[in-house]
Amino acid sequence: MLPHLAAHAISSYTAPGDLVLDPMCGSGTTLVEAMHLGRHGLGIDIEPRFTALADANVALAASQGAPGTAQVLTGDATVLLDLVPASTVGRVGLVLTSPPYGRGTHGLVQTTDTGVRKRNHLYGDRESGNLAYGGWSRLLDGFAAILAASHHLLRPGGIVVIACRPVRRHRDDLIDLPGELLAVARAVGLVPVQRCVAMLAAVRDGRIVHRASMFGMLSVRRSRDEGLPVHLIAHEDVLVLRQGDPPGRRRPAITS
Repeated sequence: MLPHLAAHAISSYTAPGDLVLDPMCGSGTTLVEAMHLGRHGLGIDIEPRFTALADANVALAASQGAPGTAQVLTGDATVLLDLVPASTVGRVGLVLTSPPYGRGTHGLVQTTDTGVRKRNHLYGDRESGNLAYGGWSRLLDGFAAILAASHHLLRPGGIVVIACRPVRRHRDDLIDLPGELLAVARAVGLVPVQRCVAMLAAVRDGRIVHRASMFGMLSVRRSRDEGLPVHLIAHEDVLVLRQGDPPGRRRPAITS
């Protein structure tokens, strides 16, 4: 989640004191930005290593005088209604999240005598139940479960913002993940409002400067050398939806 994207969505679709939920919060970017804007955040992630990072980032934001608060829970967001307090139902003003694109993260890079080594770049493991390891069908099914539960947590007229981008399963197989997630969101009763673009770049002296990692650029160069017309992805799609009527669904009972 880009910090500026999170801050823009939170300031655009909520007011101070509102509750912001990120059901796949990772290291807590959404929560930190919500706190600094005077909102209250609730974040969930399946990986204890990442919820520990989110807790540390929330504590840092509080120490910096952020007027909002945030809570981090460790658990599987596909059973979201079993994790959140019962008092959350009907109170969430904004659900802001981004799906996992795979098991890899940016990680940390270190130069050694034998070349470049990457570490801390894997998100969880196969045994954790992480959607990043389940393949695209399981990712979409899991995301549908998360959005369906989020629908019940939203207040009337509440907003869902999903940041996502096309991904490659193989070098020659480009998947329209934004389009797939939009179809999933509509299927659970969310109503499309806008489809925006967030640039993955800086603008300096009127020119766009890409922020791609060295590994991303190397992958593109190798693909082009093999004859595949691959380009660096320079944006994320931002899907904006609002609460609608769940098609044929009854609200499940919530236990605290």
